[in-house]
Amino acid sequence: MSRPVRVRFAPSPTGPLHIGGVRTALYNYLFARKHKGTFILRLEDTDQTRFVPGAEAYIKESLAWLGIEIDEGPDQSGPHAPYRQSERKPMYRQYAEQLIEKGLAYYAFDTTEELEEMRKRLEASNMQSAYDAVSRMSMKNSLTLSADEVKERLDRGDNYVIRIKLPRKEEVRFHDIIRGWVVVSTNQMDDKVLLKGDGMPTYHLANVVDDYIMGISHVIRGEEWLPSAPLHVMLYRFLGWEDVMPEFAHLPLLLKPEGNGKLSKRDGDRLGFPVFPLKWSDPKSGEISSGYREAGYFPEAVLNMLALLGWHPSDNREHFSMDELIEAFTLEKVSKSGAKFDVQKAFWFNQQYLQRKPLAEVYESVKPIIDEKGYDVCQEYVEGVIAMMREKVQFAKDTILQGTYFFEEPSQYDQVVVQKKWTAETNGIINKLADAFGGISETAVAEDYENLYKSFCESEGIKPGNLLQPLRVVVSGEGVGAPIWEMIAHIGRDYVINRMRIATTKISFSIT
Repeated sequence: MSRPVRVRFAPSPTGPLHIGGVRTALYNYLFARKHKGTFILRLEDTDQTRFVPGAEAYIKESLAWLGIEIDEGPDQSGPHAPYRQSERKPMYRQYAEQLIEKGLAYYAFDTTEELEEMRKRLEASNMQSAYDAVSRMSMKNSLTLSADEVKERLDRGDNYVIRIKLPRKEEVRFHDIIRGWVVVSTNQMDDKVLLKGDGMPTYHLANVVDDYIMGISHVIRGEEWLPSAPLHVMLYRFLGWEDVMPEFAHLPLLLKPEGNGKLSKRDGDRLGFPVFPLKWSDPKSGEISSGYREAGYFPEAVLNMLALLGWHPSDNREHFSMDELIEAFTLEKVSKSGAKFDVQKAFWFNQQYLQRKPLAEVYESVKPIIDEKGYDVCQEYVEGVIAMMREKVQFAKDTILQGTYFFEEPSQYDQVVVQKKWTAETNGIINKLADAFGGISETAVAEDYENLYKSFCESEGIKPGNLLQPLRVVVSGEGVGAPIWEMIAHIGRDYVINRMRIATTKISFSIT
């Protein structure tokens, strides 16, 4: 790299951070760390009509939960503070007026009604309904009005916007790291608003000015901004900054699981998965949307999943730590085409991390459930449950919620197993086995229980497989679950025997 790498993640605080935005932040972060650069959080809050209270805090909390560290931002300060565009408002006007002085922008005084009339007129003539090099000459702006009238309107305080003045029949070329060369004619572009009537800049002016002032080396953003990139290139040219223009990389969309269109909140609601990193409560409607954190996902699993949605490492690896992602990540390996969101893959990633995490760390994540349910058990006991259950579940919480039999006596018994496996003799056999378990040590391990069971079956002339599921049911209430001998040893001799006695009474009554 010929210049220091400086990248920015620049969301608008207009609502919760979409998982696609998280991926954009992640790719920026990985690129910055890979090249020993700087990751900046900049809040693009110029559209005050769409500002949502709490959205800024939500964005920051989301990045913090995911482990995406901010080097410069509203809370970290830095050499280019402030990092909220609304606090940089005076700065933008000077550049807009500079463009007017150069004849590269102009004042436009058109009312909403006049703009709508222009649109209808152009559509009726089968022309492009845009405010461009052709249509602008029939509108009320500083290109068609006399200098005196323009001054009079400005002095009077008439509403106006400042628009860029694009030339006709000019080719705009730029190189995108992901997509290669992009070529667009200015005839396909319109004179976008740079400064709004309230004095706030539009995204187009603000992001170019801020990227220049903040020394941004690479603009890594979603492909929805690709159509705007030629305009931004023209602004760099018009402002005399073309030599320091950042390199562009426009990321592919995250698609619906079916692949037909951009992933949306409705898809998540429809298919039962989050599209936001954290739970979000809409301050206007009161609607609550689920988040990955509250659903029980590990942040590392979410990041690992997102990294591979559009980026393809050189090998076929799927499991990466953050440091490994940083080492392996390159923009050149990002796909041009959209990536389908795979719900089952999200589950898989979380399960992989669940299986790899230290038991003590998983324990901390499930301790609130233990406390809420009032289970009087030590950490060592819970960690043993986790060790047995985590191969069978996808979320840490389910090691407890699907393993309640480790903490409570069964209140009911799997009726499918009872109806299929229970006979008139089963009660007596279970009670005899309980007697046999009574002779085993309180500290017996799984192997001890298994060996005693085999000896018991042999002495009773029973096929071991015939009694195994009934035994599981009387101890746990379930027909499937944790490895049976490990489960029995962990619950403990006296508790297991007691459950066997109680179950034979209840099941005997239920099948009578």
